[in-house]
Order: sequence, then C-alpha cells, then structure tokens
Amino acid sequence: MSVRDLLVLGSAGAVPTKTRNHNGYLLRWDGHGLLFDPGEGTQRQMTFAGVTATAVTWLCLTHFHGDHCLGVPGMIQRIARDGVEHVVNAAFPASGEEYWRRLRHATSFYDTSDIAEHPLAGDTVRLDTGPAPFTLTARRLDHSIEAYGYRLAEPDGVTMLPGELAARGVRGPLVRRLRDEGRVTAPDGRTVALEEVSVRRPGQKVAFVMDTGLCPAAYELARDADMLVIESTFLDADARLAEERKHLTAGRAGEIAAVAGVRHLVLTHFSERYRAEDERLFAEQAAARFDGEITIAHDLDRIPMPRRRSASVARTG
Repeated sequence: MSVRDLLVLGSAGAVPTKTRNHNGYLLRWDGHGLLFDPGEGTQRQMTFAGVTATAVTWLCLTHFHGDHCLGVPGMIQRIARDGVEHVVNAAFPASGEEYWRRLRHATSFYDTSDIAEHPLAGDTVRLDTGPAPFTLTARRLDHSIEAYGYRLAEPDGVTMLPGELAARGVRGPLVRRLRDEGRVTAPDGRTVALEEVSVRRPGQKVAFVMDTGLCPAAYELARDADMLVIESTFLDADARLAEERKHLTAGRAGEIAAVAGVRHLVLTHFSERYRAEDERLFAEQAAARFDGEITIAHDLDRIPMPRRRSASVARTG
C-alpha cells in the first residue's frame, strides 16, 4: 500500500530543547523516502518513529549549518551497518563539499559504496530521479551561507470518464491503448482522442524551505504546493532579528504560503527563545496572512499529505 506522509524527526532551531530535537524530516512517497536536513540525533528519532535506514532513498541537505547536517555521519554509518541494498542519493550544496566529506567520513566504519552524490551548483538544479514517480528541483535561497530549498512534484495524470468512454464504444484493452498512445480507433471507425474522454488529474507537490530570508525562490518552490514545510524561526515581534539573520517569521511564512497558493502549511524550526505557550502565536501570526490549513510541527508527528486536488472537469464542446 502506498504511503505519502511527512514524519517530523526534529523541529528545533539552532539549539535543541527538552521537547524539540534538531531538524529532521522524512517525506515518505510511494516507497521512496526523502530525508531532509538530518540534524544531531536523527538516527535515534527514526527509531522512536518506527522507521529504519532502509526507508531512506534520498538524503537532501539545504545547507551546512550544524542543526541541519550533524546527523549525517550517523545516518551514513547506519545505512552501511544495516546493509541497505539500494542506492541512496545525496544532494547538498557544492560549495560545502569540504563539509560533506568530513561528515561522510567522520569516523572509522565499514563504508558503503551505495551513496550517489549530487552536488548542487547554480540558482536552479533539476535532480536526476531516474524512474522515481516524481521530479525533484532545488533552488538557491537567501541565507548567511549558501542554502537550497527543494520541491518534489508528481507529474499530472488523467482520470478517465466512464460515461464518455462508453458513449464512444471504447472498452477493454482499447482504454489502455488510449491512455498510452493518446488516441485510438473505436469499433465504429471513429478516432477517439484522450482529451475527449478524460480530465486532467493534478499531480501532488511538496516544498521544503529551510533557513532563508524572504526571496523569490521561496515563492517559486512553494507555488501551488499541496504541502509547504517551512522554517518559522521567529515571531513577528522579532522581525528585525529575523531579517538580520536571514530567517523567516511566522507571518512571513504565512505570506509565502498565501501568495504561492499553498494548501497545507507546516511551520517548523522554532527558536529556543520561545516558550511552549508561545506556540499558538506562531499559528495565529501565520493565519493572519494565510487562510489554509496550518500545522505546528512537533517531534514524531506524522502529517499525511492532503487529499488530491479534484480533477479538472472543464471541457469544451
């Protein structure tokens, strides 16, 4: 059975707290597992969440600040120790390759050769996902060191309309041919085109935006996303501090989600300066600019993908 959800392994900012571990987010997508920004303690958090290293097929780093990458040595070594048989792809900013090398070989262990490296360079990078049922794009953000956000997108599909198929006499193997080839000849000799008997089914999209100041790339990554996982380090009262440190406030995160047409906004990466009772303020300040669904991330949350957008039924003729 296919699963599409987000496992929150950590949701703190630069300093972990008693209730929030360093970053770590496992996006499970139809048998693939994209692990974003494994901070310190991610390996143990995965144990608490009930998932193993075999679940990881992509390791995606936004940048090389410690709270976003200090879990890499443990994850790589666990992948090797557990004998993960599939290739694990690793994406990271090319400008931080020296840090990647240090993390990749931080201690002595029986190594694995099944790590495929994808250094990111340039403003926009389209990653090679092979036969995976999605595309993965990275865009450069605006942080104190080079940082990238990620966007996973499922290609659009089609939903067949049984009534329209029956009216044209298209049934059985002809339906498969029509879907694969775009047009077929019906039993009565008529040519039937796919667009006559189907509607477009929008593919699902997820955006992952960590440490950044407000910038066009954040909006581009989030455009029409079904789920946006985004840093919300500061409350709006600390907007000046957020700007100086190139981070977002809850209100700014809500603004990005609203302008980009996001469906579900997941706020995370909270500064340790705030108390537990301040959590509602993050949601309220984001909601002042965004009227969609908002989730305040907590460690070990499982957040399901929203239901698919309805297939477009607008047709001509």
